[in-house]
Amino acid sequence: MARSYASAVVDAPVEQVWELVRDFDGLPRWHPAIERSEIEGGGPADRIGAVRRLALGAGGEVPERLVALDDTARSTSYEFVTSPFPVRRYRATLRVAEDTAGGRSFVEWCADYDADAADEAELDRTFATGVFAAGLAGLQRHITE
Repeated sequence: MARSYASAVVDAPVEQVWELVRDFDGLPRWHPAIERSEIEGGGPADRIGAVRRLALGAGGEVPERLVALDDTARSTSYEFVTSPFPVRRYRATLRVAEDTAGGRSFVEWCADYDADAADEAELDRTFATGVFAAGLAGLQRHITE
């Protein structure tokens, strides 16, 4: 099983960052690569099993299912419904913790997935840098605007 990971310290209180991150339909507000998100069937975005359809700025669509949402641990997990990437059993988690220095947030975004060995390095670059790190940088920019 492969793992891709990125983290960042965001200059905002943990409650403010968690409010943005926990919104399963809110990724277009802060991730620069996401143009739109729509919850299938129009149900609540925080219902386990909700499926969001992400429209990518570069074209294409990614459907993802919410599989966990924990307000106490400030973490949320989702999986691909169908994947535009050569992966199997993809599950990603976003977690927000209070930075021990105070007043800031430590945010982690990771995914575990199965892939052919020949594809793992490129997938790691795509997920860790192109999706997670880019998204965390977008989160920081959104908060400071």
